[in-house]
Amino acid sequence: MSGKPRLHYFNGRGRMETIRWLLAAAGVEFEESYLEKKEDLTKLQKDGSLLFQQVPMVEIDGMKLVQTRAIANYISTKYNLYGKDMKERALIDMYVEGMFDLNELLMTYVIQPADKKQEHFANMMDKAENRYFPVFEKVLKDHGKDFLVGNHLSRADVQLLEIILMVEEWKPDIFAKFPLLQSFKARLSNIPTIKKFLQPGSQRKPPSDDDVVDKVMKIFYS
Repeated sequence: MSGKPRLHYFNGRGRMETIRWLLAAAGVEFEESYLEKKEDLTKLQKDGSLLFQQVPMVEIDGMKLVQTRAIANYISTKYNLYGKDMKERALIDMYVEGMFDLNELLMTYVIQPADKKQEHFANMMDKAENRYFPVFEKVLKDHGKDFLVGNHLSRADVQLLEIILMVEEWKPDIFAKFPLLQSFKARLSNIPTIKKFLQPGSQRKPPSDDDVVDKVMKIFYS
C-alpha cells in the first residue's frame, strides 16, 4: 500500500481521535473509511484486516495496524513526535499513559446508562481537576519550557491539548486555576498544523451526540 494513511473507524471521536490529532499535528493528510453498520465491522473481521477483531485500524506503510497505543507509537516515531532519546521517550510515555487513563473516562461518559451518567461525570471531572491537570501544570512549571518534554513538540503535547479542549467542552472554567495550562493551550493551538486542524471543516470530530452513540451501539454492541 502507498499513499495517504487510511483510518478505519466510525464517524466520531472514540479511540481514533488521538490518531487523527497526531497525524494532523505532523501535517500528514489522511483518508477515512467509516463503519456505518455492524456488517462493515464484520467484513473487516472476516477478511483478516483486524488482528484482534477490533478497531481502530490504520493502513499505513503497507501495514494494517491495530491497537490504539501501537498506532500512536508508530506515528509518533515516524513523524518525530517521540523525543530525541530514551529518557525523553520514557517521560513522554509516562505522561501519555496518564492522559490515556483520563481519556478513557472522557470517552466512556457518553455510553453510560442514564442512571450512571451523573456519577461518572462527577468522577471524571474530579480526577481531571485534582489528579491529572495539577500534574501537567507542575510539569510545565518545573520544566520551564514551552513543551512538556525537551523543548520541542511531542505527542505528549498534542494529546494533552486534545484532552484540554475536550474537558473545556464540559466545564469551560476548569482551567481558571491552571494558568500554565491556559498558556500552553494558546501556544499549541497556534502551531500552524494544529491551528488548521482546529478550523471548521477539518477532520476533527465534534462531541458525540445521541445519533453517534446510537450508531456505535448498533455497530459494536448489537
